[in-house]
Amino acid sequence: MIRFESDYLEGAHPQILNRLEETNFDQTAGYGNDPFCDSAREKIRGLCGGADVDVHFLVGGTQANFTVISAILRSYQGVLAAVTGHINVHETGAVEATGHKVLPLPSEDGKITAEQVQHAYDVHWNDADHEHIVQPGMVYISQPTENGTLYSRKELLALHDTCERLGIPLFLDGARLGYGLMAEPNTLTLADIAELTDVFYIGGTKVGALFGEAVVISNPVLKKDFRYLIKQHGGMLAKGRLLGIQFDTLFAGGLYFEISKHADRLAIRLREAFVKKGYGLRFDSYTNQQFPILPNSHIERLRKKYSFAFWEAVDDTHSAVRFCTSWATREESVDELIRDIEEL
Repeated sequence: MIRFESDYLEGAHPQILNRLEETNFDQTAGYGNDPFCDSAREKIRGLCGGADVDVHFLVGGTQANFTVISAILRSYQGVLAAVTGHINVHETGAVEATGHKVLPLPSEDGKITAEQVQHAYDVHWNDADHEHIVQPGMVYISQPTENGTLYSRKELLALHDTCERLGIPLFLDGARLGYGLMAEPNTLTLADIAELTDVFYIGGTKVGALFGEAVVISNPVLKKDFRYLIKQHGGMLAKGRLLGIQFDTLFAGGLYFEISKHADRLAIRLREAFVKKGYGLRFDSYTNQQFPILPNSHIERLRKKYSFAFWEAVDDTHSAVRFCTSWATREESVDELIRDIEEL
């Protein structure tokens, strides 16, 4: 079975494994207070344009999301997000379990707009009974989105300006950020993201690391006491250097960007093969996630040899599915899948 259902199916990049082995007997302080974490933080700050940001390392994306969101919101506030947003559909109510409601906004492609944020804010505050309703307290987006689509710099700037004017923080989930940064149509850099969001995170789990996400906080108000919240939410790894070593390796010599580009390139090869065959695409994704619309009979034929994710039924005889490449996807696996697509 050749697997394309997600981008965290493999272990870690060999350079990370080698570095972990080389440093295995080094003695360091715990909880991220070690030279490896410090070095990784400095590399990330440099990529953020030298911005004065705090960098914290957490184990996984769900943990990063609910820790950041619960840190920002007051008890009576909720978070605005696309109805398809990861925190709304794929985290088993983790945010709600902290006592905060996800406030979903309609979305066809996974993105939300500044106009939607403004409208949701106005609807709340123009309601005479607004104190009886959960208050919009922040905005959550992801780059790429759950559907592989990308925010442009213009779109992110509009969201930033709206959130700043309304006084609500903007949080960007970057679980697959590398694949977004290296996608051909991308117009954002890490420095842009650091400038235009209050907090975001750089995903490692899905982009070459064994595990780990780097939370980057730009807004000074949100920096205070964040380590207390990491600890309270069970996110402070005693052997924190394991996270620092991984991110220090990923951001040495451009490895993070190199392996992300590899995944995107292979995904675009699949996209082109599906389009050439005459299949439609559910979303216009140039990242490592591709969503072809296939006859159900063809899906069953491909499932005999490949694993991939069902996304949604399009009609009685066709469905959208997801094929996902990763930093470790083999060229020959994509070659084989393309040959089988051509023979359908």
